[in-house]
Amino acid sequence: MNTGMRTWFMLVVIAAFGLLAGCTGGTADLDAFVKKTLAQPGGRIKPLPQIKPYDTFLYEADDERSPFTPDTPVVLVRNASGSAIGPDTDRSREFLEQFPLDSMNMVGTLELGGTMYGLLQTSNGLVHRVVVGDYIGQNDGQIKIINDVEIELLEIISDGLGGYIERPAAVALSD
Repeated sequence: MNTGMRTWFMLVVIAAFGLLAGCTGGTADLDAFVKKTLAQPGGRIKPLPQIKPYDTFLYEADDERSPFTPDTPVVLVRNASGSAIGPDTDRSREFLEQFPLDSMNMVGTLELGGTMYGLLQTSNGLVHRVVVGDYIGQNDGQIKIINDVEIELLEIISDGLGGYIERPAAVALSD
């Protein structure tokens, strides 16, 4: 070993002995506690509780309503023109429908091949490209117009009476 390494080794050994020297003596209180505990009479351990056997249950629901469908069918309210308003339950949800509208910022537009795209930045910092007809937000909002200053959409929200109404919304270009 070289002298530098030998010096470090000696310092570590001296520090270890110094730390161990503080661990000796002063165990009188521990000895008294052990003697007191051993002098007490031993007790009985309570037996484990009896385990009940599992009761099996056979579910026969061939002639009953499925528990995963609502009790009453969804009723769509008709607007003045007579067309039914309501969310399309058969449509697959798009990626940007998991984010609330107020968590998205419009950061610009892009025109490629005669198609105007809106650029939306989500709360996680990623920028997504959207086009008219895409769905965004958590209220079945379908994009209707994309221009240089905002993305306009039409949301379908509950009216609180079992029906739905359309509500215009927009995501404006952020500064």
